[in-house]
Amino acid sequence: MDTQLAVLGGGPGGYAAAFLAADLGMNVVLVDQEPRLGGTCLLRGCIPSKALLHVAKGMADARHLAEWGVRYGPPQVDLAAMRARKEKVIATLSSGLKQVAGKRKVQWVQARAVLEDSQTLRLTRPLAASQPLPDDRLRFEHCILATGSRPTTLRALEMTSPRIMDSSGALELADVPESLLVVGGGYIGLELGLVYAALGSRVTVVEMTGGLLPGVDRDLVKPLHKRLEKEFAAIHLETKVVAAAERTDAVEATFEGAAGKKSELFSRVLVSVGRRPNSDGLGLENTQAEIDPRGFVTVDAQRRTRDPHLLAIGDVAGQPLLAHKATHEAKAAVEALAGQAVAFEPQAVPAVVFTDPEIAWAGLTETEAKAQGRAVEVVQFPWAASGRAQSMGRTEGLTKWLLDPPTGQLLGCGIVGAGAGELIAEAVLALEMGATARDLAETIHPHPTLSETLGAAAEMFFGTATDLYKPRRP
Repeated sequence: MDTQLAVLGGGPGGYAAAFLAADLGMNVVLVDQEPRLGGTCLLRGCIPSKALLHVAKGMADARHLAEWGVRYGPPQVDLAAMRARKEKVIATLSSGLKQVAGKRKVQWVQARAVLEDSQTLRLTRPLAASQPLPDDRLRFEHCILATGSRPTTLRALEMTSPRIMDSSGALELADVPESLLVVGGGYIGLELGLVYAALGSRVTVVEMTGGLLPGVDRDLVKPLHKRLEKEFAAIHLETKVVAAAERTDAVEATFEGAAGKKSELFSRVLVSVGRRPNSDGLGLENTQAEIDPRGFVTVDAQRRTRDPHLLAIGDVAGQPLLAHKATHEAKAAVEALAGQAVAFEPQAVPAVVFTDPEIAWAGLTETEAKAQGRAVEVVQFPWAASGRAQSMGRTEGLTKWLLDPPTGQLLGCGIVGAGAGELIAEAVLALEMGATARDLAETIHPHPTLSETLGAAAEMFFGTATDLYKPRRP
């Protein structure tokens, strides 16, 4: 079997690459070992987790209404119905991708693939697949690697037990454990921890660094940490799990921290300590492509590897490990193959933590500015001064900009609060367009909305914010 372009991986990067290539007239074969298109993001990642977080937020909103005199009784949770609804969301989106692939005449092959050389993939059917392959070799002019990443394991918890889960296992929602230990205070662990806490689990988080969401702006993390202290049974920082053993009906985990060692029993354990690229087992040693010490495939601005026939996008091609970054890399890679003058050089790649409150940021962060020794001016607008936030009872939020002091050029934005993931889009556009604080301040935002805080934060640069006094800049 021969094709002009082979795409290895059916996630947000892979199918975006395949679809655009087909739109540009290329003959495309998309190879993925899953029985459904969508990759980790759709099948057991971004989409199912956000579906469950939607449920958790609805339950939290119902409790919040008690402050307004509206009270509901304890919720009755039907896990089977919840799982079915989650699966319906996944099935709807995945079947839609299948239809779009057919309309674009993208040939989709369910198979495992290994590179025999720079222009040949050896295909084998997964054990679950029933149909034979038309050919066990796929020869191509170019191949885009979009194989994604997988959860990182932890040596202390490398034991075979149904009580120990990774993020994929947690999304299966087999039950609501009485107690849940979340190992890792990153965004995946916190998001899933909130889901289980809302459903009734006593959740304990263990993080080996000095703060939740390591690397994220501390101003943004503080309001979330404060809220999580109310939602979770315990949060242990600068602590690590050094041992675990399965007991009759629980897992005994041993912690080590500043206070020494202690052991505790948990009904289930969620291991969420990061992800690693799926670059091993692809046969890259049979090509000229190179892998860096962290396992990422080395690429240039067009997403080309050191092998002239291979490109790589998404998680396998480096940080940040985000679906939307993979999608835009896919477009750059395909357009480069089509001979267009293109490079993947975004001014800002937004990131969102879908906790409650949400955290979102784009562009330069204050932490990065300090590490670079770069002079910036930081302006903040607390949501306590926002009429919309007050009316919602969500005044813990904050919007901040990082600016170039002499020019007012916008360099980065951070938001914590309800709906921060939606609000960050305006900041991304402003950063991509090279906007200044004056541009944002003079943009009329609708009132009363949370989006006003973006303009108000920019006005803080000039000392002219209507709802908050700050001495005017000379």
